[in-house]
Amino acid sequence: AAFDLLAREGYEPQFGARPLRRLLQRELINPLSKEILAGKYQKGDRIIAEASGERLVFSIKNTEAITIV
Repeated sequence: AAFDLLAREGYEPQFGARPLRRLLQRELINPLSKEILAGKYQKGDRIIAEASGERLVFSIKNTEAITIV
């Protein structure tokens, strides 16, 4: 759903990749950077971006539940 949101909101063929780049900066990079600087996430956390309505929300994926055989 997050990819669909970004593709839908960032698609403007007459402007190339610039709208997508601005969208990624505004909706993904800036908010996630602020949360990291605020101490919400720690080194080694696996952060997941998901769509919630017209916004991206971030959460920590439980890496302890992953078993690699």
